[in-house]
Amino acid sequence: QVQLVESGGGLVQAGGSLRLSCAASGSIVRINTMGWYRQAPGKQRELVATVTRGGSTNYADSVKGRFTISRDNAKNTVYLQMNSLKPEDTAVYYCNAGLIYNRGSAIYTNDYSGQGTQVTVSS
Repeated sequence: QVQLVESGGGLVQAGGSLRLSCAASGSIVRINTMGWYRQAPGKQRELVATVTRGGSTNYADSVKGRFTISRDNAKNTVYLQMNSLKPEDTAVYYCNAGLIYNRGSAIYTNDYSGQGTQVTVSS
């Protein structure tokens, strides 16, 4: 069973920081691009940041300069360091990963998402 498990969400005051983690587990052969998305109440899910296996990053304009995405390939984990948080950052944050995994003798490729972790920023 392949899965992604997020942690690190919570309640923080505006201007504060949080660090999210997402660990992939299971019969994983390789992880390609990993990323974080978020969905605020009444809004569509939006991209926050992505990082390739080689470390190239991409950020939404709204978080550039405040958030940093990183990954540890040895631990199959992606992180999101969030600084200078604003109330508009309040959302459920989901990690996503392009996984290559095996099941029996077969190899599969698929995108997986975690269950989400709530981030609430108070003003």
